[in-house]
Amino acid sequence: MDPVPQTRPQTAPALRRAPVQQRSAERLARILDACAVLLDETGYERLSTRAVAVRAGVPIGSVYRFFGNKRAMVAALALRNLDRYAERVSERLAATPLLDAHGAIDGVLDEFIAMKRTVPGFALVDFGVPAALPGEASDSTPGSTPGNTSDEASGTEGDTAIGDGEGGSRGEAEDPNRLVAERICALLATHLGRPADEELHRKVLVGVETADALVRLAFRADPAGDPALVDETRLLLHAYLGPSFS
Repeated sequence: MDPVPQTRPQTAPALRRAPVQQRSAERLARILDACAVLLDETGYERLSTRAVAVRAGVPIGSVYRFFGNKRAMVAALALRNLDRYAERVSERLAATPLLDAHGAIDGVLDEFIAMKRTVPGFALVDFGVPAALPGEASDSTPGSTPGNTSDEASGTEGDTAIGDGEGGSRGEAEDPNRLVAERICALLATHLGRPADEELHRKVLVGVETADALVRLAFRADPAGDPALVDETRLLLHAYLGPSFS
């Protein structure tokens, strides 16, 4: 899995302000949608908060209302990706309640690969944030301080202040693969009636770390994911995780 998965039920990014009104939540969604599309078009290094604002059709102050810099914005996108991935896996498991361990493991892998192929920005930023660029922490609201009281910079309309969000997001402080393993372990254990004990958590973490490296290799070999390498990843996960969920 390319830049690494993350997990935790509805993990909240460290937004400067949490949207309260529907209009504010819709504006935040447009910003993250635009961020995802621009990641595909320009890459992370050339991504800018101003370009995201233009693509989303919002004032630049609306971006800084939620995020102190582009890194915090991308971290929020990664956490949204994680929640959507968990929702897809959960829906797939619910739709086929008689799946055995191998079928359930297939669902986890297949949904990830499907998102990698189809979800904007996911090939570059799935559940983790790219390494920080030199001087990136200084990419914060132009001409403003945390005490700025203008509507555009501080975002008093329809939002709740929860911190200035400078320098990234809470998700960056946590190991993304551990977060993904936590979510996957809970979903599979519940579906297959297996206690999510310490041993199972450890095995799922090893599976996630291994699959992360192998799927990354598959997408380096083929932009759509080399089918043979994906099959090898599937066989490995069946052999390693299958007995623990049977």
